[in-house]
Amino acid sequence: MQFIDLKAQYEVLKDEIDANIQSVLDSGQYMMGDHVKQLERELAEYVGTKHCITCANGTDALQLALMVWNVKAGDAVFVPSFTFYSTAEVVSLLGATPIFVDTNPRTFNIDTVKLDQAIQKVKQEGKLTPKVIIPVDLFGQPADYESIRRIANKHKLYVLEDGAQGFGGTIDGKKACSFGDISTTSFFPAKPLGCYGDGGALFTDSDEYYELLTSLRVHGKGTFKYDNVRVGMNSRLDTLQAGILLPKLKAFKDYEMEKRNLFAKQYTMLLKEHVITPYVPEGMESSWAQYTILLRSEEERTFIQERLKKKQIPTMIYYPKPLHQQSVYQDYDFNLDELKECEHVAKVCLSLPMHPYLDTETVNYIANSLIECLKEYRHV
Repeated sequence: MQFIDLKAQYEVLKDEIDANIQSVLDSGQYMMGDHVKQLERELAEYVGTKHCITCANGTDALQLALMVWNVKAGDAVFVPSFTFYSTAEVVSLLGATPIFVDTNPRTFNIDTVKLDQAIQKVKQEGKLTPKVIIPVDLFGQPADYESIRRIANKHKLYVLEDGAQGFGGTIDGKKACSFGDISTTSFFPAKPLGCYGDGGALFTDSDEYYELLTSLRVHGKGTFKYDNVRVGMNSRLDTLQAGILLPKLKAFKDYEMEKRNLFAKQYTMLLKEHVITPYVPEGMESSWAQYTILLRSEEERTFIQERLKKKQIPTMIYYPKPLHQQSVYQDYDFNLDELKECEHVAKVCLSLPMHPYLDTETVNYIANSLIECLKEYRHV
């Protein structure tokens, strides 16, 4: 059993993917070829933004967006502490200061009440200039953008949506990766829409941001590649990856999102009386990058994970250590008393196999095996 079964997906899409790979090889356009341009058009249309700019990976996408806004030393960027390191890494790379904000344990996304409090506290201290909020659409579910946008407008901050896991999710029918002033996603293979290597994209309705991003991703080029008008990056999506993503995007739209939600509902129906299952607020739809439950204790999680492994059921822990506890931030001392929820969630969360090539029998087996292990541990 695979945690995310990319082999099963390839078998279904093999003919289309192989044909696109061969067409790229035949064309010799390995960088910024026609498949890249087509992919950008189709991604922008799907998400519902005016522009899509592909790049080398999801981390670069975040950094490119911050470079558009000239984020630098002395700036404060507000990020959730319960997420992958890259969200804060790009802030530190540019010399700015990540301000970690606690998690709403119901949704796993940034706690908007504590976000507003953190911004006000930074303003009161007067050492840093609040500049950007980076909400993360964790595990496939969009963050609370109605509240986030209200807070951003109140404090005059940019919103950078980190949709690396959120691609395909919706709020009232509006797609993830369209909620930020600039939004980003990742095409890392394990993501809801993944390629066969690294890849990423940015989305925006701003013509100004689009022009800057197309320059910044290719060394800050001007009217041609040997006239560099600003300091940029080398961050292009290669044509092979675009060729792979095109049939994957079609499958994602046609049936994969539907399957992800079908299996998530099945998990929840079977497990809701035994563990804390994921909560999706009314009007929202998750793309289920992961299906993550909460257990009663770290000890229970260790027991369950070991027992399921013996049954050949893979599980994952996203994320065992919040960002404010990472070694690289060992001297971090801001707002630590307000980061307890993410510390707790990190100790009791567990992600189960989730991908669109599961089947009802497999989901039943995973859920019933988990229930058996819980009963054993809890002596029910």
